Amino acid sequence: ILAIQCDYFIIPQNVLQMNVTNNNYTDPNNLMFEEIKILGLLQEPVSVTVSHNDGVQNSSHNITYNPVDKVVLIQGLQLELGKSYSLSWVLGTSTNEKYDCHPAPNASKEKCEQLGCVWTESTSNSGVPYCYYNGPDNTYSVADVKYTSSGVTANLTFNKSNLKAYEKSTLPISTLRLEVKYHNDHMLQFKIYDYANERYEVPVPLNLPKSPESTVENRLYDVTVQSKPFGIQVRRRSTGTVIWDSQLPTFTFSDMFIQISTRLASQYLYGFGESEHTMFRRDMNWHTWGMFTKDQPPGYKLNSYSFQPFYMGLEEDGNAHGVLLLNSNAMDVTFQPTPALTYRTTGGILDFYMVLGPTPELVVQEYTALAGRPVMPPYWALGFQLCRYGYENDTEIAKLVEDMKTARIPYDVQYADIDYMERQLDFTLNPRFSGLPALINKIHEEGMRFILILDPAISGNETDYPAFKRGLEKDVFIKWPNTSDIIYAKVWPDLPNVEVNDTLDWETQVELYRAYVAFPDFFRNSTTEWWMREITEVYTNPHNASKSLKFDGLWIDMNEPASFVNGAVHGCRNQQLNFPPYIPQLGSRSSGLLFKTLCMEGQQYLPDGSPVSHYDVHNLYGWSQTKPTLDALRNVTKERGIVVTRSTYPSSGKWSGHWLGDNTAAWNQLDKSIIGTSTQPITNLFHTGADICGFFKDSEYELCARWMELGAFYPYSRNHNGKGSKRQDPVAWNSTFEDISRKVLNIRYTLLPYLYTLMHEANAHGSTVVRPLLHEFVEDKTTWEIYKQFLWGPALLISPVLEQGAVTVNAYLPNARWYDYHTGEYIGFRGQFRNLSSPLEHINLHIRGGYILAQQSPANTTFYSRKNPLALTIALDDGQLAEGRLYWDDGVRIDAYEEGLYLLTSFTANQSILEIKVLHRGYADPNNLKFTQIKILGVTSNVREVTVSQGGNAIPSPHVLFYDSQKQV
Repeated sequence: ILAIQCDYFIIPQNVLQMNVTNNNYTDPNNLMFEEIKILGLLQEPVSVTVSHNDGVQNSSHNITYNPVDKVVLIQGLQLELGKSYSLSWVLGTSTNEKYDCHPAPNASKEKCEQLGCVWTESTSNSGVPYCYYNGPDNTYSVADVKYTSSGVTANLTFNKSNLKAYEKSTLPISTLRLEVKYHNDHMLQFKIYDYANERYEVPVPLNLPKSPESTVENRLYDVTVQSKPFGIQVRRRSTGTVIWDSQLPTFTFSDMFIQISTRLASQYLYGFGESEHTMFRRDMNWHTWGMFTKDQPPGYKLNSYSFQPFYMGLEEDGNAHGVLLLNSNAMDVTFQPTPALTYRTTGGILDFYMVLGPTPELVVQEYTALAGRPVMPPYWALGFQLCRYGYENDTEIAKLVEDMKTARIPYDVQYADIDYMERQLDFTLNPRFSGLPALINKIHEEGMRFILILDPAISGNETDYPAFKRGLEKDVFIKWPNTSDIIYAKVWPDLPNVEVNDTLDWETQVELYRAYVAFPDFFRNSTTEWWMREITEVYTNPHNASKSLKFDGLWIDMNEPASFVNGAVHGCRNQQLNFPPYIPQLGSRSSGLLFKTLCMEGQQYLPDGSPVSHYDVHNLYGWSQTKPTLDALRNVTKERGIVVTRSTYPSSGKWSGHWLGDNTAAWNQLDKSIIGTSTQPITNLFHTGADICGFFKDSEYELCARWMELGAFYPYSRNHNGKGSKRQDPVAWNSTFEDISRKVLNIRYTLLPYLYTLMHEANAHGSTVVRPLLHEFVEDKTTWEIYKQFLWGPALLISPVLEQGAVTVNAYLPNARWYDYHTGEYIGFRGQFRNLSSPLEHINLHIRGGYILAQQSPANTTFYSRKNPLALTIALDDGQLAEGRLYWDDGVRIDAYEEGLYLLTSFTANQSILEIKVLHRGYADPNNLKFTQIKILGVTSNVREVTVSQGGNAIPSPHVLFYDSQKQV
């Protein structure tokens, strides 16, 4: 018998032995083993050694490891058939697979090794943890896994002997429960909790089906629970892409420290807030971001006003998914280039919701279906708005209103900041603003609207202050636990009978002049009743009707909640809650969780009466204030109105808009405002924008002009700045600045019917208003990185100048037919960057072929523009097709859409026919509005006549026809 007989086997020490046991045949083809695949290897081999005849053999192989499927591929081997070899490999941790084992400050080799982890100092790559897990194992094993048609359940057991490394509050809980629910075909939930002991869970309701609605055949995902080590894996069924894989060493679940990591499908991750970012896409190169609501102006790596633990992930093929962690405790998230993501939170449970898209736009629609659709603003709230902290008196505001009117600059809404209050006390009127009630009535007569600010903190140092007195009676204020004593802090209200010296340093002013304040607990039913009454008495003053302030909207600020002292006037009492064992990577990490806010032990009560500590619900404070404020506003005004809130949590957008906070008058804030405004829809806030021209510091002419052009395309378009800075409103500069402002705001007002329709589609369906380019052109990877341009809906591309001194803008025009908004001309290129001319008075706008924009002649306010003639701009695509819609109601009615009191019209252009069709006729506009002009872009041959038909019959029409053969318009 001429044969080669070989035995191949692996022994446990990571060796493959290839032994020739019989060799009396030589193959003429010189066969070699060039590739070896090893399945089920839990850790990455960092090196492979080939030995032959007891000596190490040179081998130029390469190793690839798929950590998701646990597969090693060794390629480029030259192992001759008929010879014996030994392959040995060393398991290790490559840089990208290093997960931080000691994320707290002051890590050391000793502390690291006490945790059973590996310490390797590296200078080559900043951000790579020195202390990392030794191998893939985590401390939990899985039992009793049960798969059903509607989900999975399992029990998790802690099985680590090294208990000395843990403090009591970080000692892992011994038994946990995993529940996976397939809520519908594109949404699932996985929840990990302590089933033996009740723990705090977020009291924010989500829109979930009463029982799972998914079917085995139609689900977009498959879920596997992995046992050794524990992990959850979610795959997109259509492509096999793994979009969640938490089989990683980081998983731990204790009372005050919970950690879980997941591999990501790609480096392209968007979302999480609120903090300032340098790009729309998140930087995955070893960065940690803290999340904890705080009175913190935007700044890099500084946790700010809102708490938004949601992200959207793109997969390499352009599919998209979204993940919400419903947890409200102080948290941080670490991104690493694996790519992977690690969550660390300081309490509660792990309650994840995943939506499968598969397009970015569908991700937002599915997420807002879960968290709540964004509120529909009134029509006037889409008009331009002016505000300033530091108005001297009502005369200054009245003059501003007149100057804007004289300059014919469109403008709908004027604000008053805390200056209008007496000593910054809510629900009071400063004598310097005694003319404000009459001024508000006057601007109402001229078609304008007025918004007042309210802060949550209520002074307790007054002898006659009904808001505080009634608050005591209603028991609305947050107290020390197990006492009847209110926790007092300090915010804006001043003490009575003091003369404030503004030249003193800030800390001294707070100590000498600021009153003790109490914080209402907005979870309590008694608080919402009290808040309603206080707001009602501002609107309709029961003691002096002439002091009634007939506001149209409310602006709620400082609701993180903010304080000017740390915790309380005389300090906090619970060290562990204010300085928990793990403090996330916050901007003020070393100062604890109490920094510039309330003590964490503050006792609050949910509507059902169950007690919760401020430690658990701090990040919900602004959320809990928002709905009661909208309810009170609508109760007094009987109109839709708007609430604009500073602090948000998922679902805040159901009731409010949001501004991006106290930014700075600086050029680097322009693109950051686009990033912030583009990120907000991922967090269900659609009526958003930044303070135009900047809040802090003096703005300068060119910056403010460019910002007015950009800000005219924020959904929430407000110019606002701070006390001590120069005025920056459009009439504060010169006549040329007024011309620039008038021109761009006239464009905005012309497009308001389109913007209002987008707002309706957001409210009804969850579609985005400000839309990143990748939402429309996800098949084009160039758009995945673009954040200096944005769309309104699918059809209008905005390409602003963001750099000082620039007179061109380098804009990307994706693969579609684009027309210059200003000239109507087809631009003649696509799918490339171009330098477009952009002198100071110009912003580049392009209409996408295939869409029809409804428009209306502008006016000084929307009260008058809504009476003006309508128009259509039809931008034909390559196939000479286009479509659009117009949603129209009275602009102010509460629940107009829900009650069917609206008009919905569709426009469809096909070759040489435009069809205008009423889809829903529930509203008749009192102004007898008519479409008096239709502009068609991309008409390639002369148009000789236009016939208007109704009901199939031609009707008389007194129109005039123009055709520009050069522009094809």
